[in-house]
Amino acid sequence: MKELDQKDMAENERQELQDRYIRFDWAIKRLLRQKANFGVLNGFLTVMLREEVNILEILESESNQESADDKFNRVDIKARNSKGEIIIVEIQNTREVHYLERILYGVAKAITEHISLGEGYQNVKKVYSISILYFDLGVGTDYIYHGQNHFTGVHTGDRLRINTRDRDAVITRLPAEIFPEYILIRVNEFDKVATTPLDEWITYLKDGTIRPDTTVPGLREAREKLKYYSMSSSERHAYDEHLNAIMIQNDVLDTAKWEGRLEGLAEGEAKGKAEGLVEGKADALRQTAAKMKRMGMPTADIATCTGLSAEEIEKL
Repeated sequence: MKELDQKDMAENERQELQDRYIRFDWAIKRLLRQKANFGVLNGFLTVMLREEVNILEILESESNQESADDKFNRVDIKARNSKGEIIIVEIQNTREVHYLERILYGVAKAITEHISLGEGYQNVKKVYSISILYFDLGVGTDYIYHGQNHFTGVHTGDRLRINTRDRDAVITRLPAEIFPEYILIRVNEFDKVATTPLDEWITYLKDGTIRPDTTVPGLREAREKLKYYSMSSSERHAYDEHLNAIMIQNDVLDTAKWEGRLEGLAEGEAKGKAEGLVEGKADALRQTAAKMKRMGMPTADIATCTGLSAEEIEKL
């Protein structure tokens, strides 16, 4: 019996080792650019965009090529789907103050990169921007936010629509088919039990776990493609260094925020004491001046003794 227990424990340990999965940011950077692994990315985008997505190719540009310094807090993948639309996926591990401006710039750059000089504006590509954020962005109660450009009446509040006649005659695409869509995934805000395909994906993004019986698009492929122990020893070493770099940077930022709070408290306390001393001294001078005034001393003499102005003394 004891021998069976030991075998079960060994099997469980072996299974745990096999079921360790690579973080999605590293997978995007190193593995999901390979066509053989597009199934993982297709599944992720299908769940996020709520329609079937098939990636035709991974696109390269200045924004998603690996640079010499290889910044680990910025991971981009840019792809073209079967409709010819552009999809940008970006993971941000650390806080960036002007992040919204950056994703706007990224979308604008993608649009201009994929229309040739002289082409008609009807060839502008729709862009989806998906941001996976491991820091607090704004204030909100949800962990996924979705936005797009809409035209709303200033006085009536109604949304501008294109009617059939106008569309047939002038406009070939609706605004929703043209303007970019932005999806912000606030990973740290997710704290629920996974009950939907979307929840299962967010669980994987947050802590790297995938259910053994998952049927969610992309995660099934991830269980086979993104196993930690399927990598070579050199790849595992590079991956471990990547995780260590993220931990160090987050620790540095947390320490800086903690020290900043302490410094702010100390400065506030010192300032409070100094202001208290100044106010106490001024109050004592006013009380002294009031006594001197009651004794009938001239205002000029009181001003000389206390440093208060004649106007202040007159008000006492």
